[in-house]
Amino acid sequence: MATWTTRKIVSFIPSLCRGNFPVEANLPQQVGLLTKEEQDALLRLARLAIGYFQSHGREPRLGEFPDILLTAAMQHPSGAFVSLHLHGELRGCIGIIEPTHPLAEAVIHNAIAAANRDPRFVPVTPRELKELEIEISVLGPLEPITHISEIVVGRHGLFIDSRAVRGLLLPQVATEYGWDSREFLEHTYRKAGLQPVPGLPDRIFRFEAAIFSDTPKH
Repeated sequence: MATWTTRKIVSFIPSLCRGNFPVEANLPQQVGLLTKEEQDALLRLARLAIGYFQSHGREPRLGEFPDILLTAAMQHPSGAFVSLHLHGELRGCIGIIEPTHPLAEAVIHNAIAAANRDPRFVPVTPRELKELEIEISVLGPLEPITHISEIVVGRHGLFIDSRAVRGLLLPQVATEYGWDSREFLEHTYRKAGLQPVPGLPDRIFRFEAAIFSDTPKH
């Protein structure tokens, strides 16, 4: 498994990663279109990775799941977030925006991090794992914006990179909370620990994401 940077974007608003997006959402151009089978494989990979970490205390290598076929799209470098929900409530959400690792590896790493290293929660237990809903957001390329009119609520996520601080909100957040473009931008500023200011003086980017989830079987 490749070396991972510890600089993550963690979601700090309740239900921040939650969304009701169709499984056939458009995917980042550099990834291509993930099939339903590939989406299901990534979701299964996330669940298996969490269980493996609970049993072995370490992050698994891709080769330890030989029954999961890794396609070209699943091995393409991609930013990704993994969100965990338990009985409708957020249980963990961690991701990385830079496409520095293959998508399958990003899913494994962020699934384990969301289940064990989200500072808002205690680690997920084996009993909880059986009931978790897992949601994966595959991020598209960052596009710099210069005006609020370039933000389309429900389509774009936002990322602010201002000197030493960063903040990111996924596309589904604005839809869930009923925000307009200006409110979405203001909350992204607050996510970075900044006060909203007139104009866009900081480095602000928009991005699209493919979002798909599973429902645990009881």
